[in-house]
Amino acid sequence: MTTSVVHRNGRAATVEQLAPLAFAGYAHFTAMQVRGGRVRGLDLHLRRLRSASMELFGRALPDERVRSFLRAALEEGPADVSLTATVYSPAGEFTVAGDDVEPEVLVRTGPAANGPEGPLTLAAVEHERTLPAVKHVGEVAKTYFLRQAVGQGFDDAAFVDRGGRLSEGTIWNLAFWDGTAVVWPDAEMLGGTTMGIVRRQLDRLGVPQRVQEVRLADLPALSGAVVMNSWTPGVAVHRIGSVPLPDAPAFLELLHRAYQAEPLTAP
Repeated sequence: MTTSVVHRNGRAATVEQLAPLAFAGYAHFTAMQVRGGRVRGLDLHLRRLRSASMELFGRALPDERVRSFLRAALEEGPADVSLTATVYSPAGEFTVAGDDVEPEVLVRTGPAANGPEGPLTLAAVEHERTLPAVKHVGEVAKTYFLRQAVGQGFDDAAFVDRGGRLSEGTIWNLAFWDGTAVVWPDAEMLGGTTMGIVRRQLDRLGVPQRVQEVRLADLPALSGAVVMNSWTPGVAVHRIGSVPLPDAPAFLELLHRAYQAEPLTAP
């Protein structure tokens, strides 16, 4: 049984079908960790695909059809995998397809992942993503700034907008701790599915949360920071730019506990 499956619209994709997409950049996707054939926050992944399809293509596939594509791919692999579902228009790039052109879906699976152990250091980079609320493909800046950060001795990069506000990481959401409450950055960014899971479970646990602007100058007053994405609900960050951040093991444990409280759902 292989962990690497590539399906187009629920069936094994052929080379001829994949070749036109090799360098295509007008598409969006969601990434998830599957455990025991089930997913946390499936509703958030489906909502992300729906809203991004409406934004990019003017129409979206029914949730049940997308779920059937996910199931078809998962049936061919082990119970624990990483899965990426990418939605694109068969009309291709550099065209204006009508609303009658139905989007198509590529589903790819690979080995399960848990993310780095940390703690991480993040370079502070001035950058604002185009269509930040959409998880779209072809974003050269993410890898470029990651490479630049590593070349400067950091592990990754965090983005700072033109107003000086921290927004997100290259492939991460940021979260901070003030000793009592979880602080989410107020800036234009991609709202991650793991971020959505953690926020609703923190609400159920009665943990205070707030959204506020966070600048580099605000970091010394905070008691910890993490990054999170589909791999993990929290990896400790102990420096952003030149500003150190304290260890916050209780914060990290809280985020992981909130994430684990989210039920797993079968597609």
